[in-house]
Amino acid sequence: MHREYHKWWSPALGRDMEMLIIGHAGARVLIFPTSRGKYYEWEDRKMFSDWALGEHVERGWVQCYCVDSVDAESWYNYGAHPGARGWRHTQYFNYIMGEVLPLSLQKNSNPFLMSVGASFGAFHAMSIGLKYPDKFDRIIALSGMYDIRSFTDGFSDDNVYFNNPMQFIEHEHESHRLAALRHLDIIIASGRDDRLIGEARAMSNLLWRKGIGNALREWDGWSHDWQYWHHMMKLYIGGHD
Repeated sequence: MHREYHKWWSPALGRDMEMLIIGHAGARVLIFPTSRGKYYEWEDRKMFSDWALGEHVERGWVQCYCVDSVDAESWYNYGAHPGARGWRHTQYFNYIMGEVLPLSLQKNSNPFLMSVGASFGAFHAMSIGLKYPDKFDRIIALSGMYDIRSFTDGFSDDNVYFNNPMQFIEHEHESHRLAALRHLDIIIASGRDDRLIGEARAMSNLLWRKGIGNALREWDGWSHDWQYWHHMMKLYIGGHD
């Protein structure tokens, strides 16, 4: 299995960032780790094993770009003002859009791009995919939360609002933006006993109210852990099964 390690000084973030590329060809998959997770998390958690995405990677169906997080400097940095935390997150997305995605296109000209994440990574995957619908084609969000205001005690400014899908989608009315959003293939999965199931249902309902199709998949039980996410990814990487 092809594996590349990358590290560079990020102008957007003002610090070194690390990343793994797993796979040699196929649709590009941008993968966010869970809360405060590292770029090697999905590899460590055996997501590229035979019982998860191994075949997809080996056959060149997907190429995965596993990025690091700055959650500890943004939303989880409770000692900072919520506006400053939102700004750090904005810088993080600037890093993704201005540095990671251009590198991915240098490595792989496949035009199909997915954003993927589980738990807090699902928030990132949903947020970036909906924020830049002209760049992405599919969003796979597993066991996630989708309203960041629970991290900000209700505070909102531009850096919270424009990174929070439950806010910016609610107030989206521009026809060209809605048309771009409606081309996305969106898969939201969560366990019925997961405390975040309400977030999944609310996100799905909001999207439908805006005419943005999506597939909400409710799994039995809690289903908020890696053994479930292995099965979910293998099932959903190709579509809505």
